[in-house]
Amino acid sequence: MKGTWYCCSYKYHNNKKNMKMNSKVTKIVGILSDKDRRYVFLANRGLMPGDTDKRYLWHKFKTRMGYYPDLDHPKTFNEKLQWLKLYNRKPEYTTMVDKFEVKKYVASVIGEKYVIPTLGVWEHFKDIDFDILPDQFVLKCTHDSGGLVIVRDKSKINYNAIRRKINKSLKVNYFKYNREWPYKGVKPRIIAEQYMEDANKTQNLSVYKIFCFNGIPYLIQTIQNDKTQDETIDYFDTSWKLLKLKQNFPNSRVPLKKPVTLDEMLELAGILSQGHPFLRTDFYEVNGQVYFSEFTFFTDAGFEAFHPDIWDEKLGKMIEIPVLKES
Repeated sequence: MKGTWYCCSYKYHNNKKNMKMNSKVTKIVGILSDKDRRYVFLANRGLMPGDTDKRYLWHKFKTRMGYYPDLDHPKTFNEKLQWLKLYNRKPEYTTMVDKFEVKKYVASVIGEKYVIPTLGVWEHFKDIDFDILPDQFVLKCTHDSGGLVIVRDKSKINYNAIRRKINKSLKVNYFKYNREWPYKGVKPRIIAEQYMEDANKTQNLSVYKIFCFNGIPYLIQTIQNDKTQDETIDYFDTSWKLLKLKQNFPNSRVPLKKPVTLDEMLELAGILSQGHPFLRTDFYEVNGQVYFSEFTFFTDAGFEAFHPDIWDEKLGKMIEIPVLKES
């Protein structure tokens, strides 16, 4: 029996190892055989001479969307987001995507009561004094989208695992992979935030992401079970009518009920997005109170298809940008 178990175990691990190796080989072959993927791969490693943001986005768009974008005369929503990356560059955008600095910005525009309290900010993980933090809190990096740790019970946390995740995130150059210009100047730091929990829900807080065009809210992307394997996304208009629309996550079986603070969210989103061709303003609703989450100038980096695809054109028409002269 012992020999049989050893043999089966060996075969299992050997097969798993071979599957990983085959996956790597397939990926390498794909990169070598596709000029667009090859360009992106080399440019991400600083190995593409003459690389520019425009050339990079042109190639990456093809790898993600299946066609080359017209970056001089963009028409679709995703094309226009690439145009905005290249040509709509204002210094305040860096403040607006910095997860620490944006709190002061938002408080100055709509009031501090809408801002989730910060418990601390540090440049290095080793500087965090966990003893002074409460039993529940959230850690996140200021400059990226993946450095998030939710602590529901401090007595049970794995410090080594948290340290590895946060330190890995601190090293990420978030600008490099999608060329989202505002992130280029954000200083990588760690912040601890107050843990937010809705008394009526047991799952992760739902997120309400409002697509705004020149200060006018138009579309609400609602996320349940955010950043989990059960994540779902639904889309509503501003009257809370469910839309037949999907992108990179499945629709939920049971769409969210209309938030009691919807009108307040829409009003705040309109105020915060004034003067911006496109700005996604994200909120939470916690026990009947609205809290700001984050700003996004380039939702999904402008690399996610819409189903049905007519929405790409429909939303694209709502972004007003000047057409560049052909060089």
